[in-house]
Amino acid sequence: MAHTKSAKKRMRQAKERAKRNRQIKNRVKNSIKKLLQLINGGNIEEAKNKLPEIISLIDSAWAKGVWHKNKVAREKSRLMKKISQSKS
Repeated sequence: MAHTKSAKKRMRQAKERAKRNRQIKNRVKNSIKKLLQLINGGNIEEAKNKLPEIISLIDSAWAKGVWHKNKVAREKSRLMKKISQSKS
């Protein structure tokens, strides 16, 4: 348990940041799952239309420090690869 005033504040801040990060992660992961369901369901055109929105969410997770830049690049690459493979 924190004793000093500043340590108590840091604990409060850490709790709030963890909550915010968890919300961002869940939003991104759920949107990726929905996109993969569209691809697997054969709705390629709808998936193509949603891709820029999801890439924007992924980029915002990087900008907010929730995801590492390499993870962001890997996820975007996998999604684009899935879409391009599924149309052929």
